[in-house]
Amino acid sequence: MADDDDVLQAGPALGKRAARGAIVTVGSQVVRMAVQVGGVVVLAHLLTPHDYGLVAMALAVVGIGDLFRDFGLSSAAIQAQRLTRQQRDNLFWLNTGIGALLGVLAFACAPLVAALYDEPDLVPITRGLALTFLLNGMATQYRAHLTRHMRFAQLAAVDVASPLLGLVAGIVLAVSGAGWWALVGQQVMTAATLAAGGVIAARWLPRRPRRGEPMAGLLRFGWNLLGTQLVGYASNNVDSLTIGLRFGAQPLGVYNRAFTLLMQPLTQLRAPSTTVALPVLSRLRDQPERFGEFVRRGQLALAYTLVAGLAFVIAATGPLTSILLGPQWLDAEPVLRFLAAAGVFQTLAYVGYWVYLATGLTNVLLRYTLVSASIRITCVLVGSIWGVVGVAAGYAVAPMLAWPLSLWWVARHTPVPLRALLSGGTRAVVMFGSCALAGWAASTLVTGAWAQLALALVGVGAAFALWYLTVPRVRKDLSEVASVVHTARGTRSAAPAPAA
Repeated sequence: MADDDDVLQAGPALGKRAARGAIVTVGSQVVRMAVQVGGVVVLAHLLTPHDYGLVAMALAVVGIGDLFRDFGLSSAAIQAQRLTRQQRDNLFWLNTGIGALLGVLAFACAPLVAALYDEPDLVPITRGLALTFLLNGMATQYRAHLTRHMRFAQLAAVDVASPLLGLVAGIVLAVSGAGWWALVGQQVMTAATLAAGGVIAARWLPRRPRRGEPMAGLLRFGWNLLGTQLVGYASNNVDSLTIGLRFGAQPLGVYNRAFTLLMQPLTQLRAPSTTVALPVLSRLRDQPERFGEFVRRGQLALAYTLVAGLAFVIAATGPLTSILLGPQWLDAEPVLRFLAAAGVFQTLAYVGYWVYLATGLTNVLLRYTLVSASIRITCVLVGSIWGVVGVAAGYAVAPMLAWPLSLWWVARHTPVPLRALLSGGTRAVVMFGSCALAGWAASTLVTGAWAQLALALVGVGAAFALWYLTVPRVRKDLSEVASVVHTARGTRSAAPAPAA
């Protein structure tokens, strides 16, 4: 493809390229998740819940600015059928300019953030985090460029290096007694590495911005997506805001550690699926049968990997909390279990997000997000009556209620197989729910965290083996998921075949 006239095309090797990309990106995210979990474990023993609560307070407020920094323009660039080099350059300057402006605003508004929570330490924390707006703004279009061209190996290298170097900076600061500054330094170093790595991997420098380029379509896509993300952000952070405002920094720190230990790695593991699926589905828009089949197999892949892992977390929450976080964090155990349950239904609904972006239906996505956000905010606020654990329970109930609605909504507007998605997802919930129950029951037979962890794994594995041996549909599902790996090795045909 010529750099000045970059056009998305669906060639015969698309499926093989996508499958190989999936292996690379999932592999990198597994490493990134290990870094994330390792960081939580190490820093949890060096810092206090109060330290984490303070930084979580600042992130819950200033984090909304990061959505404005992106403005939906990274996804707009990835899904565009045609993107000229000048359009790409203009997008770079837009994201960088917005990031710089937001950094200045965050710096100036730091006293307001501190006043909101009545925590004076939030002034330097917020001002330190303000630098990340500029750095992330500069990185946005570099990452979009790598994703659009399916350069997943380079993208994976950046995604592993940035949190690793950030963690090193955080640990060094924590050991030196810097307290919450360790968490601020971790965020800044991660953003700086992400920006520098994007420049090195993409190997292009932006030219000066120019008028006259057709930007309206990209901006319209981005605006609709931004609206969706803003609503989603409000619903996703209502838990932290509610806990911080009602219960203070210490309980928020406990909740935040449970959330970071589970939901952030889960988000990182789901993100590669969008990285791979978005350019592929964008090329399959005019082939409804192949489009729907790709989505169906995508949901199966998420169910038999991420949902399976979440079943183990639900079964072994007690020993995992004890081993990974230590005795000062034991209050996080019930929170972690509820968050894992929430992650199951969020993951099964995630394929809808691919579809909306790939088809450009960000306006439809916005309307659905308003509905789902209302459900989550209501559930969390009602749950807060029972304290931090009640907030976590409300956070879990919301996606349970919203999941079937999400699939029905996307099926109204796109050629996705609603019945197949509902039946596949329900099968996964019942199967892995029973696996989680078996694992938990097994873990209660012994004492000692490591012994409980081992028996939980045995119980989950035994229950899954029973499903595999007695239910032919489960064996077929696994065969279809395995075909993605075989395709990545070049042993299967390029694209997913329509369902028989």
